[in-house]
Amino acid sequence: MGSDDQDKRQARSTLIAIVVVLVLAIAATVFMLPLLGEMTDGVFSEGLGLKDAAVIAFFVTVALLVVFAITSGDGLIGEIQFVLGGFFSFFLVIWLMIAWIF
Repeated sequence: MGSDDQDKRQARSTLIAIVVVLVLAIAATVFMLPLLGEMTDGVFSEGLGLKDAAVIAFFVTVALLVVFAITSGDGLIGEIQFVLGGFFSFFLVIWLMIAWIF
């Protein structure tokens, strides 16, 4: 009979500990809401505009495609038709991603 009482006491103390942890987690979440609001405000604030992002994207794309053309084996002239198509697609993606993220 002593083992049964000990198991009940242990189960009760475990339940109380779980309830206390849950209450503390809920209280911490409630107190963190203003901080979370400030963090999301910083994330969604205005950053780089499209013009600044276009300049950055142009130079990043040119550098990237020069590296691609040189490492492809034929140099800059042999791959020019692919480099031009790749330039515009890379530029568009990089430009919009820089403007969106930063």
